[in-house]
Amino acid sequence: MHIGAPAVPAVNVGDEVKVGQLIANAGGAVSSPIYSGVSGKVKKIDEMLLSNGSKSPAIVIECDMKQETVEFIPPVVETFEDFIKAASLSGVVGLGGAGFPLHIKLGIKDMSKLDYVIINCAECEGYITSDTRTMLEKTDEFMDGIALIQRFYPNKKVIIGIEDNKKQCIDKLKPLCKAQNVEIKVLPSVYPTGGEKVLVYNITGRMIPEGKLPLDVGAIVINCTTLTCLQNYIRNGIPLYEKTVTVDGSAVNEPKNVIVPIGTMVSDVIEFCGGYKEEPKKILYGGTMMGISVPNDSVPILKNTNAILAFGKKEATLPKTTECINCGRCVQHCPMKLMPTMINIAYEHKDTQKLAKHKVNICMECGCCSFVCPANRPLVQTNKLAKALLRQQAVKK
Repeated sequence: MHIGAPAVPAVNVGDEVKVGQLIANAGGAVSSPIYSGVSGKVKKIDEMLLSNGSKSPAIVIECDMKQETVEFIPPVVETFEDFIKAASLSGVVGLGGAGFPLHIKLGIKDMSKLDYVIINCAECEGYITSDTRTMLEKTDEFMDGIALIQRFYPNKKVIIGIEDNKKQCIDKLKPLCKAQNVEIKVLPSVYPTGGEKVLVYNITGRMIPEGKLPLDVGAIVINCTTLTCLQNYIRNGIPLYEKTVTVDGSAVNEPKNVIVPIGTMVSDVIEFCGGYKEEPKKILYGGTMMGISVPNDSVPILKNTNAILAFGKKEATLPKTTECINCGRCVQHCPMKLMPTMINIAYEHKDTQKLAKHKVNICMECGCCSFVCPANRPLVQTNKLAKALLRQQAVKK
C-alpha cells in the first residue's frame, strides 16, 4: 500500500469490521496504517503477489454489502506535533502515485530549510483525470487543506502548479487562491511537468541534485488529492479508505472516474464500468507512460492507484525492436538531460562505474526516451534494471 515497511494486521480471521475501521498498524517509522473500505468479516490473512513480483501480507474481507461505518472522531490538532501525528494516523500516503507516507514528508525538523510548499495539480500523464475531479468536486476541502498548510508552515510560499489544459480548475481556483494569498503557477501541458524534480525546477528554478530530495533545495511537493484526504481526516476524522480512480482504455466499455473502496478487486471496478468490450491484453496500474503492468484483473486497488487502464490487442501489442540508429531523440527529450543510449551500453556490459558516471540514478522513469525512440527500444526498462544493478552493488559493498 505504500513505500516502506508493510503494515501489520490488527485484526484476526473471523473478526467483524466496519468501514473506516483500523485493520493494520504502521509497521515502522516509514509506514502507514490501513483502514477497511468495506464492512464485513475477515475471511483470511494471507500473502498476495504484487505487480512488482514481491509478496505482501494481505487481509481478505468478505463484504456484507451493508457498508456500516465506525464513528468518525476528528483528532485534536493544535500544535505542529499534533498535525504530524494526525498525518500519520490518517493513513494518507502520496496519492499521485509515489505512495510515500505523508507524515514523513511533512515532519520537517528545521523550518529554516523550507521556502516553498508546492501543491502538485499538474496531472500531466495521459488518460488520468482523478486529480482533476478532486479539484472540481472537492474544491472547498482542497482549499481547506491549503489553509492547514498555511497554518502549520507559516511564512512559507504556497504555490499551486497546474497545467494550462485544466482551464475549468484554474478558473474555479483563481478567486479562492487570491482570497487565501496562494499563488497559481500555470505551466505548459508538456509531459512530465508533474514529475517532482521537473515541477520544483519549473516553479523555483532550483535543481534537485542526485540522491537528494526537494527539501534539500528548500521545497516540499504535495499532491492535491493527498492534501484533500489529509484535510478530510483532520476536519472530519475520516481516514483514507476510498479514493477516486480513472478507469479507461480501449478495452473498457464505459470509461469514467469512480470512487472506489481501497482493496476492491480491479475486476469488480471494471464490471462497474460496464465490463470489457474486448479481451484485455494489457492492464495497467496508472498511466500509459509510468503505469505498471499487472498480471490480471484479480489484483486490488491500492492507496496510490490513481488509474486502471485496460487495452485491447491493437494498443497492447509492442512494436518490433530494432538496432539503435544513434538519432539522439532520447537524449533530446530526456527531462533530466541523461543519455539513455550510453546507459544502455553500460548496462549491457554490466559496467557499474559507467552507469554511475552517466547518472542513471536520477532517471525519473518517465518513459519519454522509450516513447520517442524510432527503433522502439525499451530504454526506460533498461534504466530501471541499471538502477537495480547499482543497488545490488551497494548492498554487496
